[in-house]
Amino acid sequence: MDNKEIIEIIEKSNHAKGGIISILEEVQSGSGYLSEHALRFIAEKTHRSLVDIYGIATFYKSFRLQPVGKHSISVCLGTACHVRGARAIVEEFERQLRIPAGATTDDMEFTLNTVNCLGACALGPIVLADGTYFSNVTPSQVKDILKKTKKGIDYSGIKTDKRYFQVNVTCPHCNESLMDRDQHLDGYPSIKMMTSIDNKNFSHWVSGLYGSPTYESEYTVPKDTLLHYFCPRCKKELNDSFTCSTCEADMLYMNVQNGGILYLCSRTGCSNHLLDINKDDHMATFTKKLKNQR
Repeated sequence: MDNKEIIEIIEKSNHAKGGIISILEEVQSGSGYLSEHALRFIAEKTHRSLVDIYGIATFYKSFRLQPVGKHSISVCLGTACHVRGARAIVEEFERQLRIPAGATTDDMEFTLNTVNCLGACALGPIVLADGTYFSNVTPSQVKDILKKTKKGIDYSGIKTDKRYFQVNVTCPHCNESLMDRDQHLDGYPSIKMMTSIDNKNFSHWVSGLYGSPTYESEYTVPKDTLLHYFCPRCKKELNDSFTCSTCEADMLYMNVQNGGILYLCSRTGCSNHLLDINKDDHMATFTKKLKNQR
């Protein structure tokens, strides 16, 4: 992203309240990260100190100060995965990519990260590659995962893949269904929400299949954009303070019919899912607690 594009973003923000955050989000969306040059240029053009700009960029976990690769690999090191040998899987990725966890390959092809949980503990060790879950991974599978990821993971078999299953969800505030029976994605009713960008409100649908990255929108939304989502019925916000283990953006939360909470990442292009299935029948209490925090 060149200086002219950054100036256009700054002028569009009109120095409104929260404008610096909005500027940083748009610059990162266009460049993939916040470079030192971009931070210095934003400080100069907004008449803010570089310390202030850098402080905001490092305070919010959704901002990145280093470039990321074309493909993203995340290995879970949560307790369930760790005891099943996840550390050996990380080491094998590091060996084959020739980078440590948290780094990007010189050719900008892969970024390797470790996370604390990917929401599928019973299937660990888990690897998330460009939004696709690989379960019960062993070090010998690492080479094949990298090959498939670089080639482009095929989602054509999503309907028969047991890693994906249908969920029916409702708004945690008004308890009305969020399922759109008229808008199908992956062959199933989708989840409908409302969001906005450039002061324009529009509908946004995500797949009703758990783990699927498929989505559609009434308005073109750039990849890596952070959005706030709302229930189309009661208009209350679905974003939660719980952050994504993959990219650290806010997660959306909604109730699963018959018990549980479904979390979805609010960043476009990140397909992280987390299903919290309540087995102790205190779902209503937990949901009420979440509501009272807002």
